[in-house]
Amino acid sequence: MGHYFTNENLPSDIRETTSVVLGQKFTFLTDNGVFSKDGLDFGSRLLLEVIPLEEVGGKILDMGCGYGVLGIVLAKVLLAKVDMVDVNLRALHLSRRNAKMNGVSSFVSVFESNCYSNIHDSYSTIITNPPIRAGKKIVYDIVMNAQNYLEDGGNLFLVVRKEQGAKSLIVDLEKVYTVKVLKKKKGFFVIQCHL
Repeated sequence: MGHYFTNENLPSDIRETTSVVLGQKFTFLTDNGVFSKDGLDFGSRLLLEVIPLEEVGGKILDMGCGYGVLGIVLAKVLLAKVDMVDVNLRALHLSRRNAKMNGVSSFVSVFESNCYSNIHDSYSTIITNPPIRAGKKIVYDIVMNAQNYLEDGGNLFLVVRKEQGAKSLIVDLEKVYTVKVLKKKKGFFVIQCHL
């Protein structure tokens, strides 16, 4: 997984996938070296289908956007402004192309950021399917430091697997946020952290 974070040159093998999410059809380009290159992963789909859309408003940050699924879906469904960030340059390139293909280029801003290193705004919503394989330090940087980039009353929404430490993560999140498990399914936990 190291190649993801160092942006090493892997041979490109761009492929097109389609998914129906929240009643709308989306087309995504994926490639080697990005998360879930074979198409929409179960965790991201569950996160999008479970979060209360009426509580997702204002400006949104898709942290660790990969090729753009979470941010693009929310931008299209909610007609919302979304900042989409990742450390992987190939993922960012795909996100820009996918935003254009799905007609949301005017709603999204895609840029490089190692966790919050290039984030200077505050958001009503931060959404993430955190990169568990990057290690606990990066995951905790993403979820625990979200509080510093959320507006008062804002929400962090995330999905994490039970086998990847969901229960201990929830205990730690409760030290900072009001935490609600929105759904448990097939070992995945969708979690809302309210500030």
